[in-house]
Amino acid sequence: MMKRVVSGCMALCVALTALTAIAGDGEEGGAGNTAPLEVNITRTVGSFEVKHGRGMVQVIRNQDPNGVIDEGFDKTSRKCPPFCAVPMTVADGVRTIGEVELMEFMTTHLADGSGVLVDARSPDWHAKGTIPGSINVPYIEVSPQLGADELSIEAALSHFGVVDKDFSKAKYLVLWCNGPWCGQSPTAIRGLIELGYPKEKLLYYRGGMQLWKIFGLPVVPPAAE
Repeated sequence: MMKRVVSGCMALCVALTALTAIAGDGEEGGAGNTAPLEVNITRTVGSFEVKHGRGMVQVIRNQDPNGVIDEGFDKTSRKCPPFCAVPMTVADGVRTIGEVELMEFMTTHLADGSGVLVDARSPDWHAKGTIPGSINVPYIEVSPQLGADELSIEAALSHFGVVDKDFSKAKYLVLWCNGPWCGQSPTAIRGLIELGYPKEKLLYYRGGMQLWKIFGLPVVPPAAE
């Protein structure tokens, strides 16, 4: 167990070193910038870029120390059900990650094409803005338990390297939705498991859009197809 923890820490350090190389030394906020950033992402990372559709998006925190999140994600109370706290672990064998691990994923698996960042929300939510690098595969389209038909399932899985339900080349996925009170990405994860998706290739970003916004990170329009 200790070896696995050490190995994971080493992998994260390597990824963050790669991030630093992309972003500059963190104190200068990235290549091409001479003014230091007021708000870094981590102690050593100021910013980095991620492919979004046909272009690149800079991932950098809002530099206004007095910045606040917009209405809609600043609520403390939502009717429960359906908007109830989601468990930290949504399924055995599926790892839950935070912001630093998400950025590690964005600069490794997402960057080299071996992973997909999945906005599992309904299309109306996706249209309001998404995390850079995400594609929209609504939770209902991979959920047999909610009536997803074979055509919808096949189309959704094709984004993930799965053809004819052959999961041997399945990509790593990070699924997210609106936050710790949102059940859409957990539902998608359970649906994918039911379809046979390898659990070890599924990651759950529980913080979702709410925590992404709280960290002052950029929200972008959906990528052009």
